[in-house]
Amino acid sequence: MKRLLILLLILSSTVGAIQFDAGFSSVKEALEKIREANLSKLEALYWKSLPGGAVQCQLCPNRCVLSNGKRGLCGDRVNLEGKLFTLVFARPVAIHVDPIEKKPLSHFLPGTTAFSIATAGCNLGCIFCQNWQISQVKPEEASHFIAEPRQIVEEALKSRSRTIAYTYTEPTVFYEYMLETAKLAKKAGLRNIMHSCGYINPEPLKELLKYMDACNIDLKGFSEEFYEKMCYGRLQPVLDSLKTVKQAGVWLEISNLIIPGKNDDPKMIKAMCSWIKENLGPEVPLYFSAFHPNYKLQGVPPTPVETLERAARIGRECGLNFVYIGNVYGHAGENTYCPKCKKMVIERLGYIIKENNLVNGRCRFCGYKMPGVWK
Repeated sequence: MKRLLILLLILSSTVGAIQFDAGFSSVKEALEKIREANLSKLEALYWKSLPGGAVQCQLCPNRCVLSNGKRGLCGDRVNLEGKLFTLVFARPVAIHVDPIEKKPLSHFLPGTTAFSIATAGCNLGCIFCQNWQISQVKPEEASHFIAEPRQIVEEALKSRSRTIAYTYTEPTVFYEYMLETAKLAKKAGLRNIMHSCGYINPEPLKELLKYMDACNIDLKGFSEEFYEKMCYGRLQPVLDSLKTVKQAGVWLEISNLIIPGKNDDPKMIKAMCSWIKENLGPEVPLYFSAFHPNYKLQGVPPTPVETLERAARIGRECGLNFVYIGNVYGHAGENTYCPKCKKMVIERLGYIIKENNLVNGRCRFCGYKMPGVWK
């Protein structure tokens, strides 16, 4: 059912949003489920009223139109008597302290830790999702904690993390929680990072970026067909988000999960790398990461290392200075190399920094100023 509704949203994208009738049978049932599951009932940001008590969510490109008692594609936002509410404010399903390299971010405070949080839900439906157990479920179906934004900041400080990361699922669906936490984190001297699919509308993204210090955006493929068939979304809004992040001056890195037979065509990879260089610049780091069978793609084999190495060569040939290979433990493609003298400046083993040859953000061997945030 969710897949059908997503496809209808895609098909309607050129003529406006459609009525989205998933959700509760009535407002009474919605309120009962919210109470039973101890979910939040906080008025959401970015929506507008429609005739007859309906509302339209304007947070992401799905632009779900919801009648009374119905909720959006993400499962996290519901119309209650003509107002849109978020069900996941301060309701994280995951809280961990991670190496920042896990996000992944290689040019942002290497060797530090990120206090990482997520709630249930996602506004895409990727059939290859690596975290589907929490991203592709409704909030009442996932075990959660109660942690207000101030508590997240307090715990992050106690953990001696330098950053708070909004990650694991899709941060857009817990936008209000992320935004409030990020504001408090800034005041407390912490930095904010997010790993996102980039499926968010420009206005809320620009507001969020006022408080973000770094983003890793998943660019899942480079064709509308791939996004429609594999993610039940559209490519163009993601490209727009990448440009918006770059223009805002927030540090940007990009991940591309290569799935055999799906998005590994060298022509597609070349087109993507060329677009990145032309629109974002040659110094934006790009990760080609290995796929492992998961969720609804159990029958697809893992990505061969040779495929990742070929993609990395294409990226470098297109003029990208920092191309990485991800999800292959111990591969030389995890390391950072100086684009001027070609020497290794950061050696990694998985998420561990083995050697760092940067001095005040410059290559120790030739003095080249490396792009990134180093202190």
